[in-house]
Amino acid sequence: MTAPNKPFAEVIGDPIAHSKSPVIHNFWLNALGVDAEYRAVHVTPDGLAAYFADRRADPAWRGCNITVPHKIAALDHVADPGDVRGSIGAINCVVRAEGEVLVGTNTDAAGFYAPIADLDLDGAPVVVIGAGGAARAILFALARMDVGRVTILNRNPLKGAALLASFGLKGEALPLTAPIPPAALLVNASVLGMAGQPPLTIDLDPLPDDAVVYDIVYAPLETPLLAAARARGLDVVDGLEMLIGQAAAAFEMFFGQAPPRDRDDALRTLLTS
Repeated sequence: MTAPNKPFAEVIGDPIAHSKSPVIHNFWLNALGVDAEYRAVHVTPDGLAAYFADRRADPAWRGCNITVPHKIAALDHVADPGDVRGSIGAINCVVRAEGEVLVGTNTDAAGFYAPIADLDLDGAPVVVIGAGGAARAILFALARMDVGRVTILNRNPLKGAALLASFGLKGEALPLTAPIPPAALLVNASVLGMAGQPPLTIDLDPLPDDAVVYDIVYAPLETPLLAAARARGLDVVDGLEMLIGQAAAAFEMFFGQAPPRDRDDALRTLLTS
């Protein structure tokens, strides 16, 4: 348990045991010598309101990161001065403002963008798998990168089509079983392939030889999707890239200072050992 009055932050989700966020944030806290703690808390959908009510009353609580399945539902329990609901439509981070005011924000979009900032995707076709909270942040970022047609593969194609329209992206939404079209970038924004979840089975043959495959799943780090992409000789981006990127933005909001990103190599070694 956290000592009384000791600042702390958390990550919440259902499930949560797979989360690497405590390792990341506590690594940074220790490196900086900050007397605070970061931990994982299992919160079910039915317990979400009670969680925020409890933390709102604890001044030592600095905020939380949010993972599946709460990224959309959490919006109903916090303030939204930046209108994240109207832009991305999902939050992955809640920060204490003044007193008992809790503010929702989203660091997923910036975390997703950072590893591919140097790619020339202007007008390029993209495939996105999934249409949940993470996909919303990714589509938000893609819309600002001026990509070309976006194809969403999702169990419910109508949900995917609605997302394309809401972000002003041209493209189409297809069932998960549909073959992918040629694309410069393929992103798995779903939980498929995560430990304990159904596998993601997809034929990468339509992708050109210079395509990039990006999987936001980080448990396991080497997903079957990334293994298949490597076997094809394609460039890949693993889930730790986005996880560390979004965590860095959250860390600064929680603890008031930037994390030591010059130690990313040591952090990745810790996360993969």
